[in-house]
Amino acid sequence: MPPRETRPRPPRQARPDLPPRLAVGTALGRRSDVSQTRIEGLAGDVDAAHARLVECVLAASAVDRLDLTGATLIDVAIEELRATTVAAVRGRWRSVTITGGRIGTLDLSRAQMDAVELRGARIDYLALGQAVVADLLIADCVIGSLDMPAASLERVRFEDSRADDVDTREMRAADLDLRGLQALAYTEPAALRGATMAPHQAIALAESFAAALGVQVRD
Repeated sequence: MPPRETRPRPPRQARPDLPPRLAVGTALGRRSDVSQTRIEGLAGDVDAAHARLVECVLAASAVDRLDLTGATLIDVAIEELRATTVAAVRGRWRSVTITGGRIGTLDLSRAQMDAVELRGARIDYLALGQAVVADLLIADCVIGSLDMPAASLERVRFEDSRADDVDTREMRAADLDLRGLQALAYTEPAALRGATMAPHQAIALAESFAAALGVQVRD
């Protein structure tokens, strides 16, 4: 008899497959097609909407707004990015890592994400509304608001991270591991059906879970 599969299943690793040598670039443009390049020193407002980045590193940049709307990122490492806003609505990300840095708003609404890792980043507002996400790891991150309404999540895990509030309205999830997320509140606890929590997390949220089920809790 085959062994039973352990749930929740972990996300697969997202490490970008980068060549040993990269060209050096200092600019990104709208609909640009960039490959095997280390892009450094971006500043101000950067319009890279609908661009295509393959086997690239984006490093040492401090921007007001980085527009990646509809952009495709494959095997991309983003390192120590400081940004007021990163707009990546309807983006397509595969094997992408964001390491370190400080981002005000990271908007990945309606994005398609496959094998993505956020590690050691501070993000005031992370938007994943209506995104289709598979194999996402969020580790050692501090998040203000985490919005995931109507998102589809598969094999998503948090490690040593925290968020003030999490919007889970109409979210659909499989293999969602919340044991490493310290969250103050969930907007719609019923949407967490199928997620995995630690006992202390479930106890802390017992009242909100009861309210979602229509159960009154009184002394």
